[in-house]
Amino acid sequence: MKKILALVLALVLMLSLAGCGASSTAGQKTQEGQATAPKAPLKVTLPTWTGYGPLFLAQEKGFFKKHGVDVELSIVDGLAERKQALAGGKVDGMATAQDVQVTLAAAGVPVQVVWMLDDSNGGDGILAKKDIQSPADLKGKKVAYEVGSTSQLLMMTELKKAGLTDKDVTVVPMSAGDAGAAFIAGKVDAAVTWEPWLSKGASANGKVLVSTKELSGIIMDSISFRNEVIEKRPDDVKAFVAALADAMDYWKANKDESDQIMAKGLKIDVKEFTSTVPGLKFFNKDDNKKLFGTSANPGSVYEFTKNDINFYLEQKVIDKAITPESIVNPKFVEGL
Repeated sequence: MKKILALVLALVLMLSLAGCGASSTAGQKTQEGQATAPKAPLKVTLPTWTGYGPLFLAQEKGFFKKHGVDVELSIVDGLAERKQALAGGKVDGMATAQDVQVTLAAAGVPVQVVWMLDDSNGGDGILAKKDIQSPADLKGKKVAYEVGSTSQLLMMTELKKAGLTDKDVTVVPMSAGDAGAAFIAGKVDAAVTWEPWLSKGASANGKVLVSTKELSGIIMDSISFRNEVIEKRPDDVKAFVAALADAMDYWKANKDESDQIMAKGLKIDVKEFTSTVPGLKFFNKDDNKKLFGTSANPGSVYEFTKNDINFYLEQKVIDKAITPESIVNPKFVEGL
């Protein structure tokens, strides 16, 4: 009986020691797990626009993960809402037009552009009724465009050429997509919008008065991150840029599959996506290297950015004379 009792006690002791060991190991794993917990994703916001498709391609094909960064993409079509999210730190970066990056920085939201996505080559323009022959004929007309955006830049550029200002037209503020829809519905005489609204409007009851096919470099899309993110997470931003370079190479080699992925990500029809692609000149790694240049030998993106700054200062859209160097960061493209 004593032997049996001794064996039972020994067994209980062994189980107790094993339990302590297991508990200790579990605690160690928990501590290790906390030490190596995954970083928060880079949060990037964008509107519904063909030019931002490569972001979804990089995500779907695993290029972000390949380079060691998690990315969360969110579509927000309202520019004011996107600006607010960026300024409030709810997102880390934004895909938008380069001139919008200028207005962000001038308004006290410090950002740095790290990748150029595309140049509009007919993808944006001004829809007008058929009896409007030139921008000069817009005088006294109802014109829809998004104030404080690239649409305003395009409209003001054309009005200036015609010797007019925004005081010579009746401005109807609305987003680019809504402006296109309003034009088709006959609610305005002209609208600054983009594809597919340009084609839809021209087929319905108007024509494309001016498009970016004749205005190369005026509307370029880019991706920026808040300065704080670039300072604290440079490796993640570097990985993000490398992933986009991979995505552009993949698109070139696998067009049909890539088109499907990007259209799905943007939540638009594939035919709509592919029909708007010709209106854009997309930039790959080599293009970006030329556009950014180096710190010692800056590329043309600085000149385009300077033009945006000067224009918005002249139009009193911004009141702070920032420099291109303060918002263009070439080091991530240099490192590819």
